[in-house]
Amino acid sequence: MGKFLTDFKEFALKGNVIDMAVGVIVGGAFGKIVSSLVNDILMPVISLCTGGTGYQNLKYVIKKGIPATEDGVAAVEEVAINYGTFIMNIVDFFIIAFSIFVALRIAMKLKRKEAEPAPAPAAPEPTKEEVLLTQIRDILKEQQK
Repeated sequence: MGKFLTDFKEFALKGNVIDMAVGVIVGGAFGKIVSSLVNDILMPVISLCTGGTGYQNLKYVIKKGIPATEDGVAAVEEVAINYGTFIMNIVDFFIIAFSIFVALRIAMKLKRKEAEPAPAPAAPEPTKEEVLLTQIRDILKEQQK
């Protein structure tokens, strides 16, 4: 049991696991922000443009519900396909996917900049003496042939 706890402690305290946990927590909070953006800001504007119907109220009723009566008859719940809620969830998904795409694109650009090696400095131009010595060396090589 002691070995198991030691292994678990090593696993849980690794940097990657902690980073992942932070990412999950921030991602959950980001999802709530996006849901609020869609439900409270975007969808009311869209529903105003489409005639005032709230998207969360859009549904296809398969079986109408029956309210409870005073003499003890139980209520029957409505059976419906709530496609308005589905549309809102699709909009949520696309906003989150686009945000992640933008964040990853920025991260990849930063990573590429770090990975690119700095250009090697250009070799300095040879001095007059070095040029002269090179010419003398070339002449001597030709004479030895």
